[in-house]
Amino acid sequence: ESDTASEISFQFNRHKKTPSIGSHSSDMASVSSVSGSVLSVYSGDFGSVDAQGTVEFALDYDEKNREFQVHVSQCKDLAVVDEKKGRSDPYVKTYLLPDKARMGKRKTSVKKRTVNPVYNEVLRYKIEKMVLLIQKLNLSVWHNDPLGRNSFLGEIEIDLASWDWSNRKLNWYPLKPRSLSAVTGVDHRGVMSLSIKYVPPGSLGKWPNNPPSGEVHIWVKDVKDLLQLRPSGVDSFVKCYVLPDTSKKSYQKTRVIKRDTNPVFNHTIVYDGFHTEDLKDACVELTVWDHEKLTNHFLGGIRLGLGTGLSYGISVDWMDSTQEEVAFWQEMMLAANEWIEGLLPLRSL
Repeated sequence: ESDTASEISFQFNRHKKTPSIGSHSSDMASVSSVSGSVLSVYSGDFGSVDAQGTVEFALDYDEKNREFQVHVSQCKDLAVVDEKKGRSDPYVKTYLLPDKARMGKRKTSVKKRTVNPVYNEVLRYKIEKMVLLIQKLNLSVWHNDPLGRNSFLGEIEIDLASWDWSNRKLNWYPLKPRSLSAVTGVDHRGVMSLSIKYVPPGSLGKWPNNPPSGEVHIWVKDVKDLLQLRPSGVDSFVKCYVLPDTSKKSYQKTRVIKRDTNPVFNHTIVYDGFHTEDLKDACVELTVWDHEKLTNHFLGGIRLGLGTGLSYGISVDWMDSTQEEVAFWQEMMLAANEWIEGLLPLRSL
């Protein structure tokens, strides 16, 4: 069934007052930073203002410094957010798509009490030209509220693959309503095909207490439609932890599949040391990464558990499984010794 089988002894420490949610992996540290960035994409947007007006900007790529530059000049005739006071406090924000999290947001200063703000600011991204050419630029205008209830004023998206890079002049563009993907919070990162199985202690017979402790088997089959970070594709691998344990004993990974946005891993991992009652407090975290020499880039992941927000009575942010992930885990708990097949969307964690 698989090309690699790893058996890991797994023990929970129920006596700890706080779970071990820090990681010994530098990659895992970037998961939290990715999460914060992705959340900010959809933060605010409390306003019900119709998009109107125009924005003037220019695009350039500095070959010497390997830097993408967005020259934001000004906006005209923006919507009025506070009708009583007849004011808007606008600023401009940019992302590179499809992965908003990877490069992060850039934004201008806030101009107060105006629907015709003048910025004359440059937003910069350190990025290779060939990577930039498979991105889209999302530029949006927002009203800044002191309480954080920011209102969306309009946006524009530009496909950088078809952009005329000889055009460095400032041009005017009409602001458009929010796209459906932004409104619904869709952040497509691919889909993972996998199977899981729980083997309770002593359930296999033949020998006394075989197995002596419970086992969770995870069969990572393949992933479809990964984010393509380079023209040649993506060099991906999958990491696995059983939280709350983030030690080396819990950590497993697949081999790297090169230049493929639809990698087939066919990799099985077995964790033992489980008791049946542990299943309600544990969480299997599977994350997909793009492998590069200097640093690995987070592409997406899933968390299999009950999604209660609690682990052994302690509140933890990683017990956040979606409805699909919870249903998949519950089916495994109810069907001992049976492989449960699933197809789950990757998400930001």
